[in-house]
Amino acid sequence: MTKIDKSILTFGVTIFLKFILFDILWCIPTTFASLSTVECYTTKLIATFILLIPYAFFRMWKTETFIMLLLDFLLIANLMYFRTYYTAIPLNSYGLSGNLADFTGSVIDSLRWYDSLFPLSTLIAAIIHLRTKTSHLKRPVRTLPYVGILVVIICIFGTVTLMKGGFSKAYGKYRDKAYLCSSGPSIYTIFGSLCYDLIGPQQQLTPELEAKIQEWLSAKPKHEAALISDSTNRRTNCIVILAESLESWVLEKEVEGQEITPYMNKLLKDSTTLYAPHVLTQVKGGRSIDAQLMLCTGLLPINSGTYSSQYPNHIYPSLQKAMREKNHSRNYLLTIDKLSTWNQGPIAQSFGIDTIIAYHDFKLTEAFGTHKRTGDGSFFAQCQEKIEKGEIWKKGENAYMQLITYSGHAPFILPKQLREVSFSSGIPEKMGDYMTTARYTDKAIGKFVEYLKTLPQYKETLIVITGDHEGLAYYRTELCESPGGKDIVSDKPFTPFIVVNSPVSMRYDKVMGQIDMYPTLLNLLQLDDYYWTGLGESILNPNKKGFAIGSQMNVEGEGYTPEEVDLAKEAYDISDEMIRFNYFGQQ
Repeated sequence: MTKIDKSILTFGVTIFLKFILFDILWCIPTTFASLSTVECYTTKLIATFILLIPYAFFRMWKTETFIMLLLDFLLIANLMYFRTYYTAIPLNSYGLSGNLADFTGSVIDSLRWYDSLFPLSTLIAAIIHLRTKTSHLKRPVRTLPYVGILVVIICIFGTVTLMKGGFSKAYGKYRDKAYLCSSGPSIYTIFGSLCYDLIGPQQQLTPELEAKIQEWLSAKPKHEAALISDSTNRRTNCIVILAESLESWVLEKEVEGQEITPYMNKLLKDSTTLYAPHVLTQVKGGRSIDAQLMLCTGLLPINSGTYSSQYPNHIYPSLQKAMREKNHSRNYLLTIDKLSTWNQGPIAQSFGIDTIIAYHDFKLTEAFGTHKRTGDGSFFAQCQEKIEKGEIWKKGENAYMQLITYSGHAPFILPKQLREVSFSSGIPEKMGDYMTTARYTDKAIGKFVEYLKTLPQYKETLIVITGDHEGLAYYRTELCESPGGKDIVSDKPFTPFIVVNSPVSMRYDKVMGQIDMYPTLLNLLQLDDYYWTGLGESILNPNKKGFAIGSQMNVEGEGYTPEEVDLAKEAYDISDEMIRFNYFGQQ
């Protein structure tokens, strides 16, 4: 190998390794699954060959060094942005870089010592070149082999991408996956991410579409403040527990003489509890993150894909923002999952969350499940510890806290040492596993609620417990038809809606949708003057009809008219348009 070849190799390997280093740093808080894709390596090789052209063809080593430094700056800037916003820098944000002058402290704080490896690698490559270059070897590389190799790599990338429906469709599919939605920049490089932003559909809210949305909103039942007898003791704190895959049928139930959810059953008997057992699941492809959308914003999931991945920077009115506006609350999100899951980090900020406590902030104990996440018992115990230490919900602070559990995630296999109930062979295995896990989560929630009751601010605190969505999926029919599951397992995907220390105690046995929780909570928290009251209807409204429309356009409940059903079905399209066209960002 000649010395000139060594310089080309030095610059080329250095550029390629910069991309790999970026991927590793990007994947640590997200997922390393992107490194197993063909596109991950072909895109980096393509970018390397293109960026190497100034030196390979023209021997412009100074220009090559400058390009590498620009690449360093681009990669570091995106890593810094990711550490704050959990996404790559959007294309339209590069023109706003001047705004960083006001946030110098935050910029410096997001730097890490290992970021220096990027410019350091450029410096080392330049030094190696200067030590090995000779004056008589200035011939450029042979064009045909160089271009030939590049074309082959492009063909491989193109073939794989076309098999997935083309670049836009392939990139979009990754964005709509729970654990890969943040992986675009590592799979396709930052340049691929920018290309996706450039060629993506530029959607504008037209006057005609805005008029259509306004017409639908005018036709829906008006939101009214509820009559609350204890209006002087207003709830200025709200604790929301979103229990993974929790269905209503396990509550108030004994199976083979064993109570499945004794702690929550006790809460249901409390004179200050509001309970609705028939909340129809309305989530779509986003599953858990769709449940957060409905509960927090009163909007329905988009028709295709996942809103949190496709529109994380749009404006969303929310329960959190309403709490901050009226109660000056500090808003917290506590989850044992990674913030890249369903793009949870960016969307939480768009919802008005101030502090996020996530995967790396919890000790990995009682861990089990597909992704080995902290068990619910340990999760709630650690949340309690953080409150006791004043890390969250500080003294004198009004707070909105949203806690996301994980242990109820399929396949519902609980480690033996954590099981408190067992069932005979007459109970289907999947049903037994589900009930065993529900018992574990019930105990964890019960202990945490009992702790909350000891706090001096409990009188001003509303505690909401609900399932994020149904859990049995395609097992439901089989379990309902089995001798052990018949008359026990519900044939409908209902989740519970439990409000502890509610200013209005009641049991609502009619069918409601997940979309109806948001306006109900506005009533209970006396936030009715907030500008957005949601697409649903509060169950405190005595005129509300007891039905809901599922995400498959299935109608559950009774007492409705055809016109009311049509209006409720249309709500899905209205919500889809409001989210996609950033309706609230243009008001």
